Amino acid sequence: MSRVIVSGGNGRFSNVMKKFNSSHEIFFLSKEEMNICDPNSIEKSILMYNPDVFIHTAALSRPMNLHDNFPEKSIELNIIGTSNCVVSCIKHNIKFIYISTDFVYPGETGNYKETDGVLPFNKYAWSKLGGECACMLYDNSLVLRMSMIENPFPHKKAFSDSFRSNIWHEEAVEILYSLIESDAKGIYNVGGEKKSVYDFVSADLNSIEKDTIKNYSEKIPKDISLNIDKLGKNIKVFNEHM
Repeated sequence: MSRVIVSGGNGRFSNVMKKFNSSHEIFFLSKEEMNICDPNSIEKSILMYNPDVFIHTAALSRPMNLHDNFPEKSIELNIIGTSNCVVSCIKHNIKFIYISTDFVYPGETGNYKETDGVLPFNKYAWSKLGGECACMLYDNSLVLRMSMIENPFPHKKAFSDSFRSNIWHEEAVEILYSLIESDAKGIYNVGGEKKSVYDFVSADLNSIEKDTIKNYSEKIPKDISLNIDKLGKNIKVFNEHM
């Protein structure tokens, strides 16, 4: 059993994590308990909980225009904040697991492997890639480029011509928990079968309407689907969850 601390303990993904039983001792730390922008606050939390694993979910995410309108906040939280956490984990030899995004890929051809070139799709993804850079300087880190959607789907429409490898938050948590004591390090894509966003969500929600990326002036990925062979081959428990 590992002792685990989770940053962003009151966030959407962390709240899903809390619903699952785990054999590990997991502590969800809110911003008030551990401020990732304050290295001293991170250090105090690490000394208090003495974790084996640090799962980093804290981030500035949506609405996406926050990253366009307030880039300094995006840098402070997603790049510098992540770097602060990595530095503390290096000092204490703590495994660091970073929740990243499929949006670091260009979103044109799909079936992206971890070794493919990245070209973040928007400023949010640039900020997440900045956090990845800090992780890759630490050998005891694991970056998970996740393609996931919260359940229930928060919109009334979904794109029928934008393809991803989405899984629900709940599925992502099961995979994440299976990785806590694994030997996996480096970068792993995490997702499911390639589907349009509409086909994915409408399978569970009949009320969703079709939409098209042609209706929007802002750039929306055509195909940002993931190749998940690396995860399937290296994490034996993965196939049990998919």
